[in-house]
Amino acid sequence: MIFANYYQQDRVKNASFEEIDRHHTYNPTITNRLLRSEFLKRGIELNNPDVNQGRNIAFNLLHDGQNIECISGPKYVIATENPYICPLNRDERYLSTFDGVFTWNRNLLHLPNVSHLFIPNHIRSEKFPTFAERPVFSCLINANKAFRENFEIDLYKERIAVIRWYEKNAAAYFSLYGLGWGKPAPAFTPVAKISRRLRRLATQIYGYKPFPSYQGAIENKADVYRKAKFAYCYENAADLPDYISEKIFDCFFSGCVPVYWGSNTIQDYIPEGCYIDRRKFASTEEVHRFLLGINESQYAEYQLNIQQFLNSPAAMQFDTTSYVSTIINKITQDLGL
Repeated sequence: MIFANYYQQDRVKNASFEEIDRHHTYNPTITNRLLRSEFLKRGIELNNPDVNQGRNIAFNLLHDGQNIECISGPKYVIATENPYICPLNRDERYLSTFDGVFTWNRNLLHLPNVSHLFIPNHIRSEKFPTFAERPVFSCLINANKAFRENFEIDLYKERIAVIRWYEKNAAAYFSLYGLGWGKPAPAFTPVAKISRRLRRLATQIYGYKPFPSYQGAIENKADVYRKAKFAYCYENAADLPDYISEKIFDCFFSGCVPVYWGSNTIQDYIPEGCYIDRRKFASTEEVHRFLLGINESQYAEYQLNIQQFLNSPAAMQFDTTSYVSTIINKITQDLGL
């Protein structure tokens, strides 16, 4: 048996390959588990580094940019996290030190060691509840997070704008779900931290609700998306080419029509009839008026477009099998395995 290390932040004892990811509530581990099982078919056992102690290591595979000072031998990195969250994922000097880089970021394809892949999903198509079977008009499912720095393409702020508009103008048409919304939004400056702490105390003492539309955390997004007509589906940042995360697919799998804002190349890969492009609207108010005008037959057309896309070869480039084969084929070819 050949052994290889899989470096993933905070994962030890092969937690990367457990059925339930204890570090990320909505992160399915099917991709990591398939990656490991397909490597095993090639006679390669992929483990977190602590499990491989004392063994000869054929190569190292990192999940997103990390410190590599103590890593010797062939090394590869899967750079799929947003580079505003993991800056090493776009650091060309850092990436050039790897034998191979796997990323969605087409701006890095000029580097000779880069292979293009998409953030993976378990592509599937199921029967959807209809327009009439969806009692929730619109929703947003995300964690309460924020970037420390201010920049134009920050979509965390745009999520907050959606929440606040509905809470003020159309509360009956919107529900908020996810982790952390029982607390005020994150704060980073000294003044903002003091203000947040005071409001946090108010939630504990007086039952103050920082986000009145908040309906609570959920274990499975589909529990909400199968009841909702529309979902505000915003990436963490806008205008990153080919950065198309699981967010839009989570909506598709439940037949919920997404209002999407994120990758500036989304239309190159997903038909525009599958989603509502937020970039075409000046405000949340304009979006809401548009959603109110969609009737049952128009909604069914969106759902048909989604169903056809999920059953097409175009969707399979986002499937976890494509992701896994791209990584395994490159590494085994390089190492002559």
